[in-house]
Amino acid sequence: MLINVKLFTVNKRFPLTISRGTTAQTTNVWLKISQDGIEGWGEASPFSIGDRRQSTDTIKDALQQVAPILEAFSPLQRQQVEQVLTKAQVPSAVKAALDMAMHDWLGKRVGLPLWQIWGCDRNAIVPTSVTIGINSPAAARARARDWLQFTDVRLFKIKLGNPDGIDADKQMLLAVREEAPETEFFVDANGGWNLEDAIAMCKWLADLGIKYVEQPLPRGQEKSLVQLKEHSSLPIFVDESCFTSADIPYLANYADGINIKLMKSGGLSEAMRMVHTARAYGLQVMFGCYSDSSLSNTAAAHLAPLADYLDLDSHLNLIDDPFTGALVQEGKILPNDLPGLGVQHSASAA
Repeated sequence: MLINVKLFTVNKRFPLTISRGTTAQTTNVWLKISQDGIEGWGEASPFSIGDRRQSTDTIKDALQQVAPILEAFSPLQRQQVEQVLTKAQVPSAVKAALDMAMHDWLGKRVGLPLWQIWGCDRNAIVPTSVTIGINSPAAARARARDWLQFTDVRLFKIKLGNPDGIDADKQMLLAVREEAPETEFFVDANGGWNLEDAIAMCKWLADLGIKYVEQPLPRGQEKSLVQLKEHSSLPIFVDESCFTSADIPYLANYADGINIKLMKSGGLSEAMRMVHTARAYGLQVMFGCYSDSSLSNTAAAHLAPLADYLDLDSHLNLIDDPFTGALVQEGKILPNDLPGLGVQHSASAA
C-alpha cells in the first residue's frame, strides 16, 4: 500500500481551557493509504499528557520513517502492520491514523460502513456531551448559550480544576447550571485537584446530581482514588491514566469507567480491545477526543454503540473542519451509510 501524508490546521471557534492549559489551534495529520484504486483515510492529532507528548512534527517524522516499510503490506494485514509499528515504537497517534485508514479501506473495499461490518446497532448510540472549558462564570454562561444555540445539546461536560481553586470551580459550574437547568452535567478535572479538594468536590458534585467525575487526580496517583471513593459515591472515570487495554486490569481496582480516545489507544482495533477488557472488569466505557476533526470523530462514532457515554464534540467547535462525516441528530453523533468511515473532504477546504 502507498502512503501519503498531508498536514492541515484547524482553529477552534472557542479556545478550550483545561487544567493543563489552553488550546485554540492545532495542526493535524491527514493520512491516506491506497491500493487497488481504493483510498483509506486516517487522522493523527497531537496531544500531551505529562511526559507523554506527541507533537505534530513527531507524528509526521514517525510516519515518514515507517512508510517505506509498510509499502510491502496490504491494508488487509492489520495484525502484521500493528506488529511492525509496535516494534518501531511509533507514537500511538501514528498507530491510530494507520489503523483508521486500513479500516476505512476495508469498508470501501466491501462497500459497507464499519458499524455494519462490526454488527453494531446504530440506534444504541447515546447523545454526546459538549464541552465548556475553564473560564469565568460569566464567560462560561455565554459559552453554554452558544452551544445551546448552535446544536441540540443534551449533555454538558464541564472542565474543572481551575488554578484559582475549587471555589472558582463551584462558581463556574453553578453559573452554567443556571443557564441550562434542564441539561445533564458531567465533570472533568483533567487531574487538576489534589486529594483533599477532590474529596470535597466529589461530595458537592454528588449532592448536585452530577453523573460522574472524570480524572479527578493527576496521572500517577491512581491508588489515592480508593480514599476518594470511600468519601463519595460519585462514579469515577479515568482518562489520562488509561492509554490501552493493558492499563485496565490495574485501574479496575480504582475506577468505575475509562475514557477511550483513538489517539491514546492507537486506533480502532485497540479501542475495541479496550471496550471488551473494560466490560470484563465491570467498568463503564466512554469515548472522547482531542482536537480531532470530523475524520477521527466519525471513526470513533462507528464504535459509539458500544459506549455508555460519549464526548465526541471537538469537530463541532472547529471553524474550518476540512471533512464531513457523522451526522448530528437529537444530540447524537451518528455514522452515515457510506462505505468505510463515510468521511468526505469538504470542497471548500480542497
